[in-house]
Amino acid sequence: MERIPILRMGDLLLVTIQVDMHDRLAMTLQDDLTQRIVDDSAKGVLIDISALDLVDSFIGRMISNTAAMASILDARTVVVGMQPAVAITLVELGLDLVGVKTALNVERGMALLGKSFR
Repeated sequence: MERIPILRMGDLLLVTIQVDMHDRLAMTLQDDLTQRIVDDSAKGVLIDISALDLVDSFIGRMISNTAAMASILDARTVVVGMQPAVAITLVELGLDLVGVKTALNVERGMALLGKSFR
């Protein structure tokens, strides 16, 4: 089964989505990520979607739901690297991504989480 890697960086988890997302992969990522938050006692999650050219309503809801689940598990989520076309699509679909903070890149996302690369 295809899986998206989840990397640990101190008390953060970094997810870099480098493949086209489909529904099953999105659900597997959600399950894997929530389990890793618990297993690693992660305080923050960075989801890098810079390689995604397209999203649909399911993927948008999955990102929002994952952030909500992370929050319940005491971890903050920042989505980084959103392409303009993805942002336009999410707005056109009426998806607000409530509770999801965004940043242009990983460095700014880490700053939002109060972390640095030092």
